Amino acid sequence: MNAITSDSRFNPVLWLAIGLPVAAIAASFGLLYSAIHSGGADVIADHVDATGEQQVADLTPDMRAQQLGLSAIVRIDHGVLQALPVGGSFDRAATLHLSLLHPVQSQLDLERKLRPDKFGWSVASAPDSSHDWIVQLASADGRWRIRGRLPKGQLAVLLKPSFDAQ
Repeated sequence: MNAITSDSRFNPVLWLAIGLPVAAIAASFGLLYSAIHSGGADVIADHVDATGEQQVADLTPDMRAQQLGLSAIVRIDHGVLQALPVGGSFDRAATLHLSLLHPVQSQLDLERKLRPDKFGWSVASAPDSSHDWIVQLASADGRWRIRGRLPKGQLAVLLKPSFDAQ
């Protein structure tokens, strides 16, 4: 006779009846731990006012950038972040504010001040290229801003206003 069928202590249905619920409970705790420790998924760095069920963000800087027709390329070149104007009327003597926002973990966000140079603006900085970045370029006073997404491993991104007036 087969050893499995002759052993009265081994009953596959009993192991199945106990094993499945135990595995489901363990998986539930694993998912709960993962959800709690994964960080926030809120990638909006703007101040948002919430009133009841409505959330309101200030789009004035985006509309201003649209009116000025601003667009720029931000690129990473040998440890230097550069912003190169593509369109619109930038103040070429002004310092610009560059935000590199991690898509999920806000503690990895980077803020840089870009100084004018002969091509546009630059700062010595080499951000991690192993993940995507949400890139925002703004005037020092916050009057306008343009945005884009820099995918993992890519070295340049086109920034433009988030708001399209049309």
